[in-house]
Amino acid sequence: MIYITRRERFSAAHRMFRADWSDEKNMEVFGKCSNPTWHGHNYILWVTVKGEPSEEHGFVMNLTTLKKIITEKVIDKLDHRNMNTDVDFMAGRIATTENLAIAIWGELRPVIEREGAKLHCVKIEETENNYIEYYG
Repeated sequence: MIYITRRERFSAAHRMFRADWSDEKNMEVFGKCSNPTWHGHNYILWVTVKGEPSEEHGFVMNLTTLKKIITEKVIDKLDHRNMNTDVDFMAGRIATTENLAIAIWGELRPVIEREGAKLHCVKIEETENNYIEYYG
């Protein structure tokens, strides 16, 4: 089994909050990440796919194709956007990095599988001290 990882970057704003809670309750639970005027991060995204190299071309998946999929399905929708208000696949979700990883997985998995690889992991670094990994 071969694992291939592609790294991409994007900048996005968000606010972690529940609309059915008061501002006070949101601040209590989410802290400064619930700032009513938003805040942002410079995210790093790693997408890892896995599979066996094709006998025809030697790839698990063409990295140019993987880059195009990630760019079209994720980066173009998130970069320099507000994920609470501008990103279709984040609609109805609290804008945590955990929920973002799950949503990105949902965007990427079917397209990657059509290319013959399997999505193994979505990793998102929100700050230099915090990152999450999602394995589906």
